[in-house]
Amino acid sequence: MAQATERLRRYLDDELGECRNEDVERRLDELGTLEAAIGSEQAEAELDVLSALANETRYTLVRVLVAAGEELCVCELNAVVDVSESGLSHALSQLVDAGLAEGYKDGRWKKYRATNRAVALVTVLEGSVTDE
Repeated sequence: MAQATERLRRYLDDELGECRNEDVERRLDELGTLEAAIGSEQAEAELDVLSALANETRYTLVRVLVAAGEELCVCELNAVVDVSESGLSHALSQLVDAGLAEGYKDGRWKKYRATNRAVALVTVLEGSVTDE
């Protein structure tokens, strides 16, 4: 931490022309407030969502559910991804846990749909890729 503080001191010295101990302490307090505003629980929940998307099968499932705009049966989803039934079940469970999909039983069929969170994330991701 001492090395990081010294580097911050040099940066503030460049920015302010002259850096005092109070300047470093004030900036460290401001940065600490920013870090606390994120909150460890919030960061953990966001990392769970990103982790759920960091797998080709789960990402494909989310994209298909978002594109469908309606609920899809597990049998339909199984036709889209090349995984075992247990692998599909596990992937869908992780998406539900991350808040990216909702599932419900419809008679003897299990159906899933994308959540608003999934739609928002896919929309952002689509907008982040540019054609070159």
